[in-house]
Amino acid sequence: MAPVAFAPRLLQPEPMTQPLALVLYEKLLPGSQLVNRLQDLNYRVQTVAEPDLLVECAAQAKPLLVLADLESARNNVLAALGLLKHNAETKHLPIIGFSREDTPELRAAARAAGITLLVTEAAIVNHLPQLLQQALDLE
Repeated sequence: MAPVAFAPRLLQPEPMTQPLALVLYEKLLPGSQLVNRLQDLNYRVQTVAEPDLLVECAAQAKPLLVLADLESARNNVLAALGLLKHNAETKHLPIIGFSREDTPELRAAARAAGITLLVTEAAIVNHLPQLLQQALDLE
């Protein structure tokens, strides 16, 4: 029997997968800035245009976290986020909600809906790395 030549396989590092963030926003600013900043931080970003699709989208895409503009002229974002927190497949997801600072009723309702972290529109882009870490540590 002839000897079998053995060539060791070079170990190739597995390609690093980028974490996925779902982003729900209606207003161009700060929504588009947030998407760009997440991409700069090596996140894959999937935007969700309709809050009614949030639970289904999160269950299929398996994101690391959700970022949502709490203010909407057309949709009930808090109801969609509440459904996300009550769904068995998605309840573990940290949610960073952002809004203008002068919305105390909205912010109180967001806390009641189970939002992990509430921040202002001004802070979301400027302090995003720290906010991501804090939200992930809280969950």
